[in-house]
Amino acid sequence: MIYKILADGVLLAHFCFVLFAVFGGLLALRWRKILFFHFPAVVWAFFVQWFQWICPLTYLEIYFRNLGGDAGYEGGFIEHYITLILYIDIGHWFHIALALLVLAVNLFVYWYVFSHWRRFK
Repeated sequence: MIYKILADGVLLAHFCFVLFAVFGGLLALRWRKILFFHFPAVVWAFFVQWFQWICPLTYLEIYFRNLGGDAGYEGGFIEHYITLILYIDIGHWFHIALALLVLAVNLFVYWYVFSHWRRFK
């Protein structure tokens, strides 16, 4: 039972990280110092999507699920959870599109924050 709870906790943390990587730059509109945490998250999310790496949090979740008696799953977080909800199949080019979307959204937010730097002091 404890391993299933740990696996669900890792899943929740992973989901929050994905949300932070995609939308966390918006927090910089209020708190500029968040950029020091957000920028590495965006870089990591970009490379994970671009090169189709599997995030270590996925392995940790699967490890806990296996200890808890579940079979775990193949592939990464996006393929397993997001694909099941939204998409039939996710290919290489969709990974590239996700990587570019994360990058574009956050570059726009960073541009806005830095172009209005005096206003945020």
